Amino acid sequence: MSVANPFVPRYKANLVIVDGRASQEIISNLKKQKLEVVLTCKCNELYEAISYHPDIVMHPINSNTLIVAPNVYDYYSDALSQRGIKLIKGEKKLERNYPDNIAYNVARVSSYALHSFKYTDEKLKFYLRKEGLQFIDVKQGYTKCSTAIINNNAIITSDPSIYKACTKLEVDVLFIRNGYIKLPGLDYGFIGGTTGLISEKKLLFSGKIDDHPDSKQIKYFLEKHDVLPIILSNEKIIDIGSIIPLTYN
Repeated sequence: MSVANPFVPRYKANLVIVDGRASQEIISNLKKQKLEVVLTCKCNELYEAISYHPDIVMHPINSNTLIVAPNVYDYYSDALSQRGIKLIKGEKKLERNYPDNIAYNVARVSSYALHSFKYTDEKLKFYLRKEGLQFIDVKQGYTKCSTAIINNNAIITSDPSIYKACTKLEVDVLFIRNGYIKLPGLDYGFIGGTTGLISEKKLLFSGKIDDHPDSKQIKYFLEKHDVLPIILSNEKIIDIGSIIPLTYN
């Protein structure tokens, strides 16, 4: 059984939520894709590197419903409510350090939700169950950061626990080397945080993937799944906390 996945928009997204520090080049190229861009605000309780990352402070339940950390709920309520996006306030207030900052960072593929579920926000778990998702517990808490979703049955990751779990679930997984992705303030970022689908066949990348040692395998994997990479800047790929697509009428 497959469950609708908001990270794999069935119809082209018309709005994306992006790190508030994203470069003008990235924002301009998003607009060229006919996307409305909502920039994140800073979540002051988080450490600097991830303080603007959308996939840390929110999770899309479906294509036009978001659950949002109480730390920043008011900002997104103001920014999105008039656009017909439904917002639900999460229970877990995020704190600076792991694992108190991962409550909403859940990855989804096929009919599965992947996370370290003892740290997941309880209200988010309720809505994920309501969507019909089966929970797969993994060691990695930053599961969405670590998972580039290619379609509803294919992902790219550098995390061994996600790779192992998804292989058992018969999800097609490309396992790549760790690192080689910018994340200012930390040694490196993760592939999931550089990407976001805006339709079933178009995958946005925050920058060039050519410098990654597994770039050929990544391009082949996308071609295999008939997904077109859209490169948003001429800079090296940077972890911007995922590009979250939404659709509203």
